Amino acid sequence: MAGNREFFNRRLHSLLGVIPIGFFLCLHLVVNHFATGGVESFNHAANFMESLPFLHILEWIFIFLPLLYHAIYGLYIAFTATANVGNFGFFRNWMYLLQRITGVITLIFIAWHVWETRIAMALGTALNFQMMHHILSHPGMFVFYAVGIVCAIFHFSNGLWSFMVSWGITITPRSQVISTYVTMIIFLLLSIIGIQTLFAFI
Repeated sequence: MAGNREFFNRRLHSLLGVIPIGFFLCLHLVVNHFATGGVESFNHAANFMESLPFLHILEWIFIFLPLLYHAIYGLYIAFTATANVGNFGFFRNWMYLLQRITGVITLIFIAWHVWETRIAMALGTALNFQMMHHILSHPGMFVFYAVGIVCAIFHFSNGLWSFMVSWGITITPRSQVISTYVTMIIFLLLSIIGIQTLFAFI
């Protein structure tokens, strides 16, 4: 019974990491990338997202609650998992370790980012280009955001590889090698988008 529950929890954890959390990450990166078009471009995109009907309900159902479960169970996995040496080769074992490290860093980053943006908005601060410019103007915060964004993207991209294996999408060794290259390309492309956005804000 306990084994079945753990199997279900791991599958749910994996699924939520891709849908809806991974989808939201990609959407968030794309919307923020409008900053590369200037102040008005970003403000228009941000205002459009903020004007969506039932936004707060959608945020809780599709972002905050799934993220909370994924984070809590992810921490459990990170601090109770044993070494994976017997299951995969050298490269995959490094990915296994980095997945857990970046998960913890991403959680810290998201908590801070939510505090600086969503909580600030609830207290009356407008979400606009100037908010992010003010945050990222400090060199230390710029580095913190750069590290946090890259870690979040890596965690999603590498987690996508694990998701395809655990859900039986990539079963053969060849398909897993191909998915490794695909997820690495996704990581590089999304990282470029994220870092370009940071520089656009400053």
